[in-house]
Amino acid sequence: MADTDDWDIATRAIRVGHRRTSENEHSEPIFATSSFVFGSAAEAAARFSGEQPGNIYARFTNPTVRAFEERLAAMEGGEACVATASGMAAILATCMGLLQQGDHLVSSRSIFGSTVVLFDKYLSRFGIQTSYVDLADLAAWEAAIRPETRMLFLETPANPLTTLGDIRALAELAHAHDCLLVVDNCFCTPALQRPLALGADIVVHSATKYIDGQGRALGGAVVGDATRVGEEVYGVLRTAGPSMSPFNAWIFLKGLETLALRMREHSRNAGQLAEWLATHPAVERVHYPGLESHPQYALAQRQQDAPGGILSFEVKGGREAAWSVIDATRLCSITANLGDTKTTITHPATTTHGRLSDEQREQAGITQGLIRIAVGLEAVEDIRNDLARGLDRL
Repeated sequence: MADTDDWDIATRAIRVGHRRTSENEHSEPIFATSSFVFGSAAEAAARFSGEQPGNIYARFTNPTVRAFEERLAAMEGGEACVATASGMAAILATCMGLLQQGDHLVSSRSIFGSTVVLFDKYLSRFGIQTSYVDLADLAAWEAAIRPETRMLFLETPANPLTTLGDIRALAELAHAHDCLLVVDNCFCTPALQRPLALGADIVVHSATKYIDGQGRALGGAVVGDATRVGEEVYGVLRTAGPSMSPFNAWIFLKGLETLALRMREHSRNAGQLAEWLATHPAVERVHYPGLESHPQYALAQRQQDAPGGILSFEVKGGREAAWSVIDATRLCSITANLGDTKTTITHPATTTHGRLSDEQREQAGITQGLIRIAVGLEAVEDIRNDLARGLDRL
């Protein structure tokens, strides 16, 4: 294979990871098998002991999954990637592989609701404590670090207010205190943002979102170095088994091929929609890093190649008004998923962040009037007209 280090990310998204079989197929095959046959008892023993590389059992070695892992690692600029059954499984495997009893985690408040539940309800049972800080407040991050802190965790842009974390500054802070910086890159993907190049240690993904791009399959991934990810996180996958299926890995491989094209178009549509929403009299505020009114617009220009496809906006009238706008749509899909070619719309306070307490939602800035839009690839005029149906009634 050619030297992939010289390839553009769009080329890596199409070419990395595929090793043609004796059938000389052009498209990546799906290896739908649970196990693999060894040439001899000695070869089986060598594979299981780790003396010889190769396939053993599809829970942790499968050629289709491996192709996806190698391709995503090449796009993110990492040495190793571990594919998992979901985005939440990726976060769990990262914490289980890299933290232990007595460790402390500092997290942004602006993260997915299920991640908060994972940290507070489940990791705490095993003696891992979590403190939460405002994503954009670097001083708050530093003040929260303790001698036992081992990891800083954030999403950027964050769900659903598109707040940004300064990855480079947080990486410097983490490393000064001997901590790891873990970045959830779900909203941008490596097509728009590469946290490892900015100093992050680990990148996690929900492949279910933009990497798939068409809402077909569940999956996740962890990308980083050969030791932490390639050995420690991989060890959790091998033993505990939150594994990605070969069929889903094949879907994600196909998704990666068009990722750069799709992310540019998602960003273009979202930018036009955000500008229109900002002028609508029923809208109090629009949250989108591509708007100059966004408090971290300058950071977005430095850190991301484009603003992305996620925006949120607050309507006058609280939950009743927000639900009215959502229910009036005919084109937008009312679903909490995102990253689809189809535009989706949701009410974060009662869906993605509905499991949080009122206090937690208030601290995260998630109001009852907030609506999140994952802008799809339809004609932006049609998306705008669909939203106007409800907004114009307020």
